Amino acid sequence: MNVIVGISDAKVSRDPQKILVTYSLGSCIGMTLYDPMLKVGGMLHYQLPTSTLDASKAQANPMMFADTGFQYLLQKMLAMGAKKKRLKVHLAGGAQILDDSGVFDIGRRNYAAARKLLWQQGMFIDGEDVGGNAPRNLNLSIADGSVVIKTTR
Repeated sequence: MNVIVGISDAKVSRDPQKILVTYSLGSCIGMTLYDPMLKVGGMLHYQLPTSTLDASKAQANPMMFADTGFQYLLQKMLAMGAKKKRLKVHLAGGAQILDDSGVFDIGRRNYAAARKLLWQQGMFIDGEDVGGNAPRNLNLSIADGSVVIKTTR
């Protein structure tokens, strides 16, 4: 059963029947965390690299931003018993969409934010499909931690 993770959203589960799914990752980043021992997983779909861009929006929806969204997702996973050192991390998205000149470079900034946050926590990326100019869909199977990333163009 698919559980949809929308834009500026995060979900966690330990139900082996569930697959966490997010669609149309353009410049946004989809991040999955999975503890293979407990078989608990989570997914975040964030839009912007840092909550300092708009503190009131970050207060209203922390999942909109890499820093506050990642902290939210990590805390939810740890509260379910996951151990940070066991977490498998996958990233998708960070494309350059609707910004052909690269003026805003949101995709690259979003990806850099994820890498920095993970590094600060002593966590490593186990797999990624980022950059380019095509949107992606991201799936995480709670049953076995498998991650599927599909380019939609």
